[in-house]
Amino acid sequence: MAAFTEGMPCWVDAQLPDLEAGKRFYGDLFGWTYGRDDKDAAERHGHGTEAFLDGKLVAALVPKRDGRMPTTWGVYLATDDAARTATRIGEAGGQVITAPVPVGRLGTMALAADPGGAVFGLWQKGEQAGFEVQGTPGSFCWTEVYTREKEAVDHFYADVFGFQGTPLPDESVDYLMWSPAGTEPGEDTAIGGRSVITDAFPAEMPAHFLVYFSVADCDGTVETLTDLGGRVTAPPFDIPYGRMAVLTDNQGAAFAVLAEQSK
Repeated sequence: MAAFTEGMPCWVDAQLPDLEAGKRFYGDLFGWTYGRDDKDAAERHGHGTEAFLDGKLVAALVPKRDGRMPTTWGVYLATDDAARTATRIGEAGGQVITAPVPVGRLGTMALAADPGGAVFGLWQKGEQAGFEVQGTPGSFCWTEVYTREKEAVDHFYADVFGFQGTPLPDESVDYLMWSPAGTEPGEDTAIGGRSVITDAFPAEMPAHFLVYFSVADCDGTVETLTDLGGRVTAPPFDIPYGRMAVLTDNQGAAFAVLAEQSK
């Protein structure tokens, strides 16, 4: 069973209007297969399906129960005690949207929002800790929150999860890399980040988490995505850690892909 420290991203799922279309899209894009929908998994995923990469669990695709819900990728942060973390969220200025609820034998989940309005999940492991693989092509590799309330949000994640922030070396970019409590802050220990919604973004853009998936070839993945009916929000560009793009699937769920540079 994988080990996830407090606050570490441990799971992602996509809320989609058409589950079968989502399975085809991500199967073709990332090589995912689907299955293992036992009773507990069905309860956790709202009768969705778990996605596998080479037989290892990487994500879930979930049908939206309400058309008013956003079509989106969501991230879950690990916690040893979901009830205690939910209390800290309220005390730190966040909001608990769905109180912690057991999910069969798998664990306990909750949904919350930070002071800027970005929604994230909590996951307290039972028999399932989270990802069985990450950081390899076709699996989760990074997440970051986009916010307009950076001071409140920085304090929030420090108070709730003990995150320690490290600015990027490029001081022109307002970005913090998060390292878990008890580690030496920096690139080697970072598990996520905080970005700022500036005037360069649409005024109507809400605060949100962006989920990244690792790919072997960023440009090739973008070509495949457009062939599958997806849209490109930010075409491939180079960053110090590799080559990335921001994309939207053929139902409207946004995500990013990153081809990491060779070390």
